[in-house]
Amino acid sequence: MSAFDMKGTIDIHVHAGPSVAKRKVDSGEMLLNAQAAGYRAFVTKDHYFPSMMGTDMVTKHMGDGTTQAMGCICLNNSVGGINVSAVDAACGMGAKIVFMPTVSAKNHIEHHKKTAFVGAGKMKLPEKPIYYLDEQGELLPEVVEVLNYLKEYHPEVVLGTGHGSVPEINKLIDKAVELGLPKILVNHPFFHIGATVDDMVHWADQGAYIELNAVVFNDVEPASHHLPISIAQEVLDRVGYQRIVVDSDMGQSVYKEPVSGLQTFAQVLMEKCGATEEQLRVMMIENPAKLMDIRL
Repeated sequence: MSAFDMKGTIDIHVHAGPSVAKRKVDSGEMLLNAQAAGYRAFVTKDHYFPSMMGTDMVTKHMGDGTTQAMGCICLNNSVGGINVSAVDAACGMGAKIVFMPTVSAKNHIEHHKKTAFVGAGKMKLPEKPIYYLDEQGELLPEVVEVLNYLKEYHPEVVLGTGHGSVPEINKLIDKAVELGLPKILVNHPFFHIGATVDDMVHWADQGAYIELNAVVFNDVEPASHHLPISIAQEVLDRVGYQRIVVDSDMGQSVYKEPVSGLQTFAQVLMEKCGATEEQLRVMMIENPAKLMDIRL
């Protein structure tokens, strides 16, 4: 089988530098690699700092106009946690995604008590665990404030669920749907989150997109904590390609460069999961384009 043609790809989860975490490429190098592969766009995600300054500058000063580098913000301790003022500034600078806590999430911290997170930066201050439900299991006021802000001022921005627990994500999506937020992305629910496929089907039925990330599968990056491709097969079969976004989640210094990693994943999905080129086009181009407001 010939290599999957990456032309038009929109990878909305790339860990490019600069960052306090070690990265395989910075956003400029990623842009050049993406251009060479024919990408339409990609999103640089940093756990610690908004990425729009870097992505805007490399697009303007290094790009040839064919590929757009885009940015986002993660609501971790380094930006004040679930902080609507940080969201306001980030959206004003063109953030495409607002992620709920990732490395600061209580669920994430507890998961990595024994095994270090390969994507973490070396910080002097310890993370303060963020759990965004109260004792009654309801969303904290600051979460509702962020959701109301997105609804009123920036409904075009994607809400990413981050690394929280299933109970948190359930309440988050319920409220986002209640408010009419049109763009919700559930981040790697099968990895670190503890969601069942039934959970994923439920969230997709509510209108969310479910993320399939290249980096967490053994056929792309063999590792003791990574997953068999059969899990991707089950997600494809149960959720359906119409509600899935395939991306790399790559850029960690110890793994493949994101473009080659995502191409490997596309090949694996075709060869081992039976995905067609048309289905991959939907999951790697059309669905991300809807979330990013990119005209095809």
